[in-house]
Amino acid sequence: MTISLNRHRLLLVGAFVLVAAAGAALFTWSGSRAQADSAKAAVGPVPASVATVEERDTTLWDEFSGRLEAVEQVEVRSRVAGAIKEIRFREGAMVQKDDVLVVIDPDLYAAEVARAEAQVAAAQSRLIFTKADYERGAQLTGSQTISIRDQDNRINAYREADANLKAAQAALQTAQLNLGYTEVRAPVSGRVGKREITVGNLIAAGPGSPLLTTIVSISPIYASFNADEAVVMRAVEALGNDPAAQKTGRIPVKMGTATSDGLPYEGHMQLIDNQVDPRSGTVRVRAVFDNADGRLIPGQFVRLSMGQPRTERAMTISERAVGTDQNKKYVMVVNDDNKAEYREIGLGASVDGQRIVSSGLKAGERIVVKGLQRVRPGATIAPQTVAMDAN
Repeated sequence: MTISLNRHRLLLVGAFVLVAAAGAALFTWSGSRAQADSAKAAVGPVPASVATVEERDTTLWDEFSGRLEAVEQVEVRSRVAGAIKEIRFREGAMVQKDDVLVVIDPDLYAAEVARAEAQVAAAQSRLIFTKADYERGAQLTGSQTISIRDQDNRINAYREADANLKAAQAALQTAQLNLGYTEVRAPVSGRVGKREITVGNLIAAGPGSPLLTTIVSISPIYASFNADEAVVMRAVEALGNDPAAQKTGRIPVKMGTATSDGLPYEGHMQLIDNQVDPRSGTVRVRAVFDNADGRLIPGQFVRLSMGQPRTERAMTISERAVGTDQNKKYVMVVNDDNKAEYREIGLGASVDGQRIVSSGLKAGERIVVKGLQRVRPGATIAPQTVAMDAN
């Protein structure tokens, strides 16, 4: 009897616990659903900056890398032999054309000039004498005082004296040139390199003369790079068939260094080589840039962007409007009902901080350009109209 009573009590307690637990669960579920419904009701249109897609005249750019080259690069050597007497340049300094860089001992060459001057004086004296003798003989020949043979000898002596004077004058000119060459001058303006020889060294002349230093011009400066043949051909065709229009200077080129922000240097094409490299399918080209401040150095690595000489109509959108979905690029299009639509697009080159759209959009459509991370397909948008290039 006692066992039966205890069992009955346990059953009653268990039933009470189950009922209490079920009530608590029902209360919790009802509260959560109410909160969810309340939150759902609180969600309204998503604010986002929206811009209209438009077509505009665009210069297409293709990016390459290259190296800077000096327009003029000279190895400075002496034209005459002798001992180095002075070095008048400072390594790494800017020099102007005809500045004296190195002085060769001029004493020997000054003496040679003096000797040549004496020879010229002697030749002039001889010419004066033979000329007077010739003119006097011409008068005497008429009176038959001297023979024709004697007069011929006088004429020959005069002509020989004249030739000797010219030879002496040429020798003097050579001696003066050699004396001038003892001052080794800068053949071009630019930045001078390091000293390759010091004072007191004896140097030879001619092609075997040792290198004294080098000079590279600073401004303008070349940037050489290999461009894809298709890009080059497209640019050449855009120049037109008129020979007067075949000017590579109409092809714009922008440039930046490894440390510069963007492509701050603007120049133009200076040379398109006359053949395509069959191994790489590229053409060697060269652009020219101003370098008045001398910051660009020959041999420096640079990034280049080669533009087309004519503009083309293209749709461009802000980089911030483009989302990435694995290997796809997309934008959020805002339709007439202000609903967001997921749209996969194809992208082209970058132009002035924007991207060319090759497929997926039409001019006049609106897209989200700011706040893309908050927008989901199908969401209602509270559009705030901005310009496509607005920050």
